[in-house]
Amino acid sequence: MTYAQRTSQLKAEGAYQVLAKANQLEAAGREILHFEIGQPDFDTFSNISMAGIRAITEGKTRYTAPSGMPSLQQVIADDCGRRRGIHIDPAEVVVGPGAKPALFFPTLALIEPGDEVIYPNPGFPTYEAMIQVAGGIPVPVPLLEEKNFSFDLEVFDRLVNARTKMIILNSPSNPTGGVMPLEDLLHIAQKAIEFDCWVMSDEIYARIAYDGLSVPSITSLPGMQERTIIIDGFSKTYAMTGWRLGYGIMPRGLADKVGLLMTHSVGSTAQFTQVAGLAAILGQQHQVDEVVAEYQRRRDLIVSGLNNTAGVHCQSPQGAFYVFPNIKATGMTSSEVANLILEKAGVALLPGSSFGEYGEGYLRLSYANSIKNIERALEKIQSVLR
Repeated sequence: MTYAQRTSQLKAEGAYQVLAKANQLEAAGREILHFEIGQPDFDTFSNISMAGIRAITEGKTRYTAPSGMPSLQQVIADDCGRRRGIHIDPAEVVVGPGAKPALFFPTLALIEPGDEVIYPNPGFPTYEAMIQVAGGIPVPVPLLEEKNFSFDLEVFDRLVNARTKMIILNSPSNPTGGVMPLEDLLHIAQKAIEFDCWVMSDEIYARIAYDGLSVPSITSLPGMQERTIIIDGFSKTYAMTGWRLGYGIMPRGLADKVGLLMTHSVGSTAQFTQVAGLAAILGQQHQVDEVVAEYQRRRDLIVSGLNNTAGVHCQSPQGAFYVFPNIKATGMTSSEVANLILEKAGVALLPGSSFGEYGEGYLRLSYANSIKNIERALEKIQSVLR
């Protein structure tokens, strides 16, 4: 039995591999503290859940237009445009079952075999996977710890060229929590215009930022809206990971192509889920602010604890809900340290190498977990690494 070449280099996400091993240990009677999976530990806000339940009971369980309900497209366009200081036409919004279709389908619509795509490394594993499936050439750019995990612009300048078809950005970042500063975005935008390439800006964590920081979007810069694809969704901001609701915002011509890919793949996104999305955006936003404030308290605790751990140095992330501590001083690989902590301390976390070659020497922990569990995990990790 042979398989298509496009699947030959695909790998499982590291988070799910570690989760599977952690589940095996739990099945054997071990207590495991989970810091590997990147999803909010809060329940979906009640007004959103009730809107979804009402939609089901009212029979809103039918097909919708492949690109989304027009009412939801309009609300997304208004909300995202206001937050980024730009005008968005609702026809530029493509709603999908999660944000991953908004990553994959524009890539399939734009990338030809042999096209080069620049992406952040360490970075979300789906970036490299979708480039490979489209037949493109993945071109990783390292994120620098000394720059709060923004692009190494010297390497970027060497790599961007006439064969570059797309540049992928992710700010705030998974796995680092870093936010790209405006001056870096200006530099990247200049190169994107010079080499006439697309930019895919993954902004799924844009509402989760700390210390009063406002996360800039490259789309708001001159000449960039017509060449930028914004990726966003409901999973992280509104604790709706299992609802599967995300969207892409892109120029109309590309949106039409992506709509066709939606038509011939997933068909449409669940109607009641989209109704819940309307409730999320139109409802009171104080719950989002309260959750972000709680994440910031957790961030401060876990960063302080990791910096008091032998062989560990940890920057304070500016956004998302991940820390990416440097463990090079331990003298072990990130996989060795992650396995040691899981097996000896019962704490599941991810090696930085799960996010690419430049993630080696780091770990990723999701602090979407309780203060109590964070304190317990820190004690266990410190005991093992001591």
